[in-house]
Amino acid sequence: MDHPLRSPEQILAYRPLKQILAAKPKALWTIGARDTALSAMQLMADKNIGLLVVMEHRAIVGVLSERDCVRRLVLAGKSPEATSVADIMVRNVVKADIANSFVDCLKLMHEHQIRHLPVIENDDLVGVISVRDLLSEAVAHHARVISELERERLTMLTSTA
Repeated sequence: MDHPLRSPEQILAYRPLKQILAAKPKALWTIGARDTALSAMQLMADKNIGLLVVMEHRAIVGVLSERDCVRRLVLAGKSPEATSVADIMVRNVVKADIANSFVDCLKLMHEHQIRHLPVIENDDLVGVISVRDLLSEAVAHHARVISELERERLTMLTSTA
């Protein structure tokens, strides 16, 4: 039985980031560099997220993760109320472009040992992709492939009966 040619979007590694982001909720949570670490942690807890993008004048100036809060704030003995986000954020932000693919994002995360990537389009922040989002995409993709293979197998079995 001939297999139809697959478009790049149907092959997981080449799936466009734009397509992956389209399946996510549109909420995008940011914080200012002058805000307190306590307000950042409260926002992350309220929204059940692990990373905030730090913005100033519509530009990305940093990111702050839960891990950053633990290591650079709690373990350093700093006060969450008196410490600014700027004091504990990561400044060298690794970003993905909306034109990147699934595999591009995985490579970036692996190379930089990070779990979240801010996504930009024309220098504007349009989303954040996490390793969990990519894992969900892979699980859904493999479920579709398995379903197609099962359907094909049933078709072959019923056509020979």
